[in-house]
Amino acid sequence: MSEQNTGRLYGVGLGPGDPALMTVRAVQIIAEADVIAYHSARHGRSIARSIGGYRGAMEEFYGEAAARLAVHLDAGRTVAVLAEGDPMFYGSYMHMHKRLADRYPTEVIPGVTSVSAAAARLGTPLAEGEEVLTILPGTLPEEELTARLAATDAAVVMKLGRTFPAVRRAFEASGRLDEAHYVERATMAGERTGDLADTDPDSVPYFAVAVLPSRIDASRPEASADAAGTGEVVVVGTGPAGPLWLTPETRGALAAADDLVGYTTYLDRVPVRPGQARHGSDNKVESERAEFALDLARRGRRVAVVSGGDPGIFAMATAVLEVASQDAYAKVPVRVLPGVTAANAVAARAGAPLGHDYATISLSDRLKPWEVIATRLRAAAAADLVLALYNPGSRTRTEQVGKARDLLLELRSPETPVVVGRDVGGPSESVRIVTLAELEPAEVDMRTILLVGSSQTRSVRRGDGRQIVWTPRRYPEV
Repeated sequence: MSEQNTGRLYGVGLGPGDPALMTVRAVQIIAEADVIAYHSARHGRSIARSIGGYRGAMEEFYGEAAARLAVHLDAGRTVAVLAEGDPMFYGSYMHMHKRLADRYPTEVIPGVTSVSAAAARLGTPLAEGEEVLTILPGTLPEEELTARLAATDAAVVMKLGRTFPAVRRAFEASGRLDEAHYVERATMAGERTGDLADTDPDSVPYFAVAVLPSRIDASRPEASADAAGTGEVVVVGTGPAGPLWLTPETRGALAAADDLVGYTTYLDRVPVRPGQARHGSDNKVESERAEFALDLARRGRRVAVVSGGDPGIFAMATAVLEVASQDAYAKVPVRVLPGVTAANAVAARAGAPLGHDYATISLSDRLKPWEVIATRLRAAAAADLVLALYNPGSRTRTEQVGKARDLLLELRSPETPVVVGRDVGGPSESVRIVTLAELEPAEVDMRTILLVGSSQTRSVRRGDGRQIVWTPRRYPEV
């Protein structure tokens, strides 16, 4: 049937509830349409429900509804399907659209969403500047909600009602409950707003949303000296490179901080946020940096100490905890959040070289004598452990890699696979697989991690040309 002989389908957004918020175009289409359709609950028995559960029942319902609309469209009638809010935003109309838009001329009339209405009723900016706004259905699993709330700047959680208890727990677990607002039936009769934490779960209808507004104007002012004990230090790891390596928990901690403290190179990985102070310093002043962060927290500031990789592996967590153990900082809360380690990142690029027991050793002799390093290398090599070697070399340390290689060759086969990973996740990433005998010290610097295989580690070139390395989990019986 040609388009000239069919009716036209309209998806009409009614806005959040107040008729005055309908668009002029929506009013016009409703007045001119031959058929007005809207979704209404209908109870009854369903074969699909008994076989396929809720999803099957909904597929059956929308299929029947689309067929009923098609009868009118085939007869040349104009059909307007009404939708609360915006038709394409968590609306029922979209199910009709997917079934009919390829068969009939169609137009969607956008409407004001409940998200916009809620922000307007709160009188609070929803998102500003570079902030990220996340829209979440309350029907998500609680752990997923928690992770997403922790990681975002601003958020709106929809579809509350029976999901409210789990949603509230997710806000609390993510540390965002004190920031969250509650909006019920925005612009409608019975509208209600308030703090999410104070909302009675038994009173929450489906048409309600939880709102985390913009943080930009909500930053706390400089705390006074008598606010001791109200701040916090969170030591976070940024992973081996940029934002793709951040955990949701770390993203949340970075966004919530009043102050960021860290080595300038690592601070540069964190986006600049209005109202957030950044305190960069050289890589060799870890104790001073830790003391500075704890002093800020003692004055009531929320401080994130930024480290690369995982903060507990050759990084800032040790320095912070060491200073925090002093009596002067005994009451300052300190948390350590894990990050993706450089060794794990390099291993993933190469395959699974850390698939069995392994030892992690720093080759830097700046904080411990080379004799200690050599003793540990021999012991780990004699135990046939895979080795993850950090800090292998720098501009002022050029001998350690060669000395370590020669030492290991006394106990390992020259054919032992070695993964040489440099700047993994960064713009100059390079991952190569060589043998222990081929390891060239001149190609190694501070941005490199070495993974030295055990006697069981295997290196294979696959059919696609890629060389992979793995260490079997099963070890031969002695």
